[in-house]
Amino acid sequence: MKYRAFQRQRGVTLFVALVMLVLISLLAMSTFNLGKSSIQVVNNMQNRDEGIAASRGVLDEAMSSTRFFDTPTDALANRCGGKSNVRCIDINGDGVNDIVTTLSTPVCIKVKTLTNADLDMSKDEDAGCSVSPPSGLAGTIGANTSGSLCADTTWEMTAVSEDKQVQSKVEVVQGVAMRIPSADAGNSCK
Repeated sequence: MKYRAFQRQRGVTLFVALVMLVLISLLAMSTFNLGKSSIQVVNNMQNRDEGIAASRGVLDEAMSSTRFFDTPTDALANRCGGKSNVRCIDINGDGVNDIVTTLSTPVCIKVKTLTNADLDMSKDEDAGCSVSPPSGLAGTIGANTSGSLCADTTWEMTAVSEDKQVQSKVEVVQGVAMRIPSADAGNSCK
């Protein structure tokens, strides 16, 4: 009798062992896929951050020069591939351009020509904008309301960075407030 009960259990043990093997295999595969998708997410975030850094670098370079309001279609002095407003960036130093960043033509949103009354003469920037009143008018009412040599402008600048190898594209839009000569304001802001 004991022998028959033992024979019956041999098949059940094999079946339970196969089910456990399948479950362990499924667990291992799902862990592998979860790790692989986590690596892809991290890689995508790194590509995005590199694109944002490249765009911000180009925007900073353009803002640190007067070229963006003097010659907005050619705001970046050195060119990449002979194109205006384009920078090529080699991220890993292998001599191959990884990211190409294009600066759109800066757009003047708002311009306000300053009067002498708008200026704070204790600030060097404002003192350089002052227009002295005509001789004999100093101290008279309304003498400081004439136009100054400066205008406050607000610009919108957009940089788009593309990484052709990983097919990523990042667009960064930046607002810029810039004080410019009032004579240039009419040419730059229309």
